[in-house]
Amino acid sequence: MSKAETTTATAETIRPEFPADRVKKIMKLDQDINKVNSEALFLVSCSTDLFLRFLAEISAGIAVQKKRRIVKLDHLRTAVKRHRPTSDFLLDSLPLPTQSLDRPVTEQTRSKPVADKPLPAGARRIDDFFCAPQNKAPTLLNDS
Repeated sequence: MSKAETTTATAETIRPEFPADRVKKIMKLDQDINKVNSEALFLVSCSTDLFLRFLAEISAGIAVQKKRRIVKLDHLRTAVKRHRPTSDFLLDSLPLPTQSLDRPVTEQTRSKPVADKPLPAGARRIDDFFCAPQNKAPTLLNDS
């Protein structure tokens, strides 16, 4: 098999799990990006897939350490805290853990929701990327 055939066979087997149009739309939210090259779109999609797999594996490992069978938000937050590069950009965007039911919620124990915290200049919350556009009319799924 020649090098070109190997490259073609490898490129055909790697398929990102994310919809290309949605990834492209998220990338274009950056005002500095006018056009998105198909190779760049592919790399961002694959990188996102790898990153989410990494977070899932680390979170699952923490759940196993705590003898839990279900990965919860607390496990994800712990995984993000333990990985410094991820913690630097993602920890503030994750929702705060819920309080346990044994302690009553008081004004002193209640913390500010993540959405109310001020953002650094030029920053956006990650959950803004995944919200449905507000200006589009709803579409009907069943036209018959």
